Amino acid sequence: MARVFLTRTMPGRAALMLAEAGHTVLTWPGELPPLAVELAAALTTADAALTTVVDFVAPAMLSRSPRLKVIANMAVGYDNVDPATAAGLGIWLTNTPGVLAETTADMAWALLMSAARNVALSDRETRAGAWRTWSPTGYLGVDVFGATLGIVGLGEIGQAVARRARGFNMPILYHSRTRKPELEESLGLVYRDLPALLAESDFVSLHTPLTPETRHLIGSAQLAAMKSSAILVNTARGGIVDQEALIAALRSGAIAGAGLDVTTPEPLPLESPLYAFPNVVITPHIASASLATRSRMAEMAAANILAVLAGKAPINPVNRPQLPRALDT
Repeated sequence: MARVFLTRTMPGRAALMLAEAGHTVLTWPGELPPLAVELAAALTTADAALTTVVDFVAPAMLSRSPRLKVIANMAVGYDNVDPATAAGLGIWLTNTPGVLAETTADMAWALLMSAARNVALSDRETRAGAWRTWSPTGYLGVDVFGATLGIVGLGEIGQAVARRARGFNMPILYHSRTRKPELEESLGLVYRDLPALLAESDFVSLHTPLTPETRHLIGSAQLAAMKSSAILVNTARGGIVDQEALIAALRSGAIAGAGLDVTTPEPLPLESPLYAFPNVVITPHIASASLATRSRMAEMAAANILAVLAGKAPINPVNRPQLPRALDT
C-alpha cells in the first residue's frame, strides 16, 4: 500500500483513518515542523503528504518527489504550495474548506473585543500587580455595540463574522472581488470599495486569501485612510498587511490598535516592535484551534488522501492535474 507522511501529530482520527485503510503512516516526531531539507527528504519517498500552513513545499521539492500523488493541506489557504506546479507534475493539492469558518470567526471576534476593551492589556497588568483601585479613567476602550464593522473578503469566514456583528447591532460594510447581492439582503450588508470601507469603519476585519493580488493589500495608504480611532483585525494571513506600515501607523497614532492572529514571519521574533504596543493583541495563529475543528480539518485532509490513493478525485481539490499520477508509479 501507500506511504503517507504527516508533517505533525494530528488531532482526531486522521492517522487512524489512513492506517485502517492499510497505508503506512509516517508522522514527523518533533514539536517543531520539519526543516526544509527534512521535509524534502520525507517527500521523496511518500505517496501522499498531510501538511499544515507552516510547511512550505517548494516547487523543487515537488519535482524531486516522483512517488507523490497528493498533498492534503490542513487549511483553507494553500499559499504554502503552488497548485499549478503540483498539477503540472500530476500531483493533487487539496484543502479543508467549510469546517473552520465558525471557529475562526469566533477568534476574530475575540481579538476585536480584546483590542477594543483592553482585555489582554488589563489582564497582563493585573497579573503584574498594577491593579491598585477602580479608576474612572482606567483602561478606557471603545464601544463595539453599534459601531461600524468593515469586512474585507466575504467568504465563509467573513460571512460568519457578519452574522456575529448583527447581534451587536453594527452597520456592516464589506468589500470583495465581486458583489454578493443575496448576502447583502440576507445579512444586511452594504458594499463599499476598499478606500470607502476603510474610511468609514470603526473596525476592519480581514478575511481574504493570500495571493499575489492581496499581498500587502493593507499598506501605508490604506492605513492612513482608516479612522484614527479604528482597530484592524487580521485572522487571515500575515502577508495581507504590510507589517512595517502597520508598525508605523501604530507608532504615529494613525489607527487605534490591532488584533493579530497572523504575522510575518511566524513566529513573530521577540525583537519585533509590535510587542511594544499596548494596544496590539497578538496570538500565535490559533484561529482554528478548537479540538473539534482541528480534528475535523485533519480528518478531511485524510479523507482527501484516501480518495486519491483509491484512484478517485479528492473531495476538496484546489487543482486538477490533467494526468494525475497513478498509484503504481
